[in-house]
Amino acid sequence: MNPYDLIDRFDAQARADGFDQILDRDWGANELVPEHTHPFDARALVVRGEMWLEHGGQTRHLQPGDGFELAALTPHAERYGPHGATYRVARRQQPG
Repeated sequence: MNPYDLIDRFDAQARADGFDQILDRDWGANELVPEHTHPFDARALVVRGEMWLEHGGQTRHLQPGDGFELAALTPHAERYGPHGATYRVARRQQPG
Protein backbone atom coordinates (compact mmCIF):
# COMPACT_ATOMS: atom_id res chain seq x y z
CA MET A 1 0.00 0.00 0.00
CA ASN A 2 1.16 3.50 -0.80
CA PRO A 3 2.30 5.27 2.45
CA TYR A 4 0.08 8.25 1.63
CA ASP A 5 -2.95 5.94 1.43
CA LEU A 6 -2.07 4.58 4.87
CA ILE A 7 -1.90 8.11 6.30
CA ASP A 8 -5.18 9.07 4.62
CA ARG A 9 -6.88 5.99 6.10
CA PHE A 10 -5.38 6.74 9.52
CA ASP A 11 -6.66 10.34 9.40
CA ALA A 12 -10.15 9.33 8.25
CA GLN A 13 -10.52 6.67 10.93
CA ALA A 14 -9.20 8.98 13.66
CA ARG A 15 -11.71 11.69 12.70
CA ALA A 16 -14.52 9.11 12.60
CA ASP A 17 -13.50 8.00 16.11
CA GLY A 18 -13.74 11.54 17.47
CA PHE A 19 -10.08 12.59 17.50
CA ASP A 20 -10.04 16.37 17.12
CA GLN A 21 -6.40 17.11 16.28
CA ILE A 22 -4.00 15.34 13.88
CA LEU A 23 -0.36 16.30 13.48
CA ASP A 24 3.11 14.93 12.76
CA ARG A 25 5.75 14.64 15.49
CA ASP A 26 9.43 14.45 14.53
CA TRP A 27 12.09 13.14 16.90
CA GLY A 28 15.86 13.28 16.57
CA ALA A 29 18.36 10.48 16.60
CA ASN A 30 18.58 8.54 19.87
CA GLU A 31 16.24 10.92 21.73
CA LEU A 32 14.92 9.71 25.07
CA VAL A 33 11.66 10.96 26.55
CA PRO A 34 11.35 9.92 30.21
CA GLU A 35 8.10 8.68 31.67
CA HIS A 36 5.28 11.22 31.34
CA THR A 37 1.54 11.49 30.67
CA HIS A 38 -0.72 13.53 28.38
CA PRO A 39 -4.14 15.06 29.14
CA PHE A 40 -5.53 13.60 25.88
CA ASP A 41 -6.07 10.21 24.25
CA ALA A 42 -3.48 9.55 21.55
CA ARG A 43 -3.45 7.27 18.52
CA ALA A 44 -0.30 7.21 16.40
CA LEU A 45 1.15 5.72 13.23
CA VAL A 46 4.93 5.50 12.77
CA VAL A 47 5.80 6.82 9.29
CA ARG A 48 9.63 7.06 9.46
CA GLY A 49 12.41 5.60 11.60
CA GLU A 50 11.89 3.49 14.67
CA MET A 51 10.96 3.94 18.30
CA TRP A 52 10.45 2.02 21.49
CA LEU A 53 7.36 2.73 23.58
CA GLU A 54 7.37 1.66 27.22
CA HIS A 55 4.17 1.43 29.24
CA GLY A 56 2.44 -1.01 31.51
CA GLY A 57 5.69 -2.86 32.18
CA GLN A 58 6.19 -3.69 28.49
CA THR A 59 8.33 -2.25 25.69
CA ARG A 60 7.18 -2.25 22.07
CA HIS A 61 9.56 -1.74 19.14
CA LEU A 62 7.68 0.21 16.46
CA GLN A 63 8.66 0.74 12.82
CA PRO A 64 6.94 2.39 9.83
CA GLY A 65 3.38 1.11 9.49
CA ASP A 66 3.11 0.19 13.19
CA GLY A 67 0.74 2.05 15.44
CA PHE A 68 -0.12 2.53 19.08
CA GLU A 69 -2.85 4.02 21.18
CA LEU A 70 -2.66 5.48 24.69
CA ALA A 71 -5.52 6.64 26.87
CA ALA A 72 -5.21 10.05 28.53
CA LEU A 73 -3.00 10.07 31.66
CA THR A 74 -1.29 6.75 30.79
CA PRO A 75 2.32 6.84 32.05
CA HIS A 76 4.74 5.99 29.24
CA ALA A 77 8.29 6.62 28.01
CA GLU A 78 9.72 6.83 24.49
CA ARG A 79 13.09 6.12 22.91
CA TYR A 80 13.96 6.85 19.29
CA GLY A 81 16.36 5.04 16.94
CA PRO A 82 19.67 6.15 15.44
CA HIS A 83 17.90 7.98 12.61
CA GLY A 84 15.12 9.46 14.71
CA ALA A 85 11.47 8.93 13.89
CA THR A 86 8.30 10.61 12.71
CA TYR A 87 4.83 9.58 13.67
CA ARG A 88 1.37 10.83 12.77
CA VAL A 89 -0.64 11.36 15.93
CA ALA A 90 -4.31 11.97 16.51
CA ARG A 91 -5.34 13.55 19.80
CA ARG A 92 -8.73 13.50 21.48
CA GLN A 93 -9.15 15.98 24.32
CA GLN A 94 -10.89 14.77 27.44
CA PRO A 95 -14.01 16.60 28.56
CA GLY A 96 -13.13 19.03 31.32
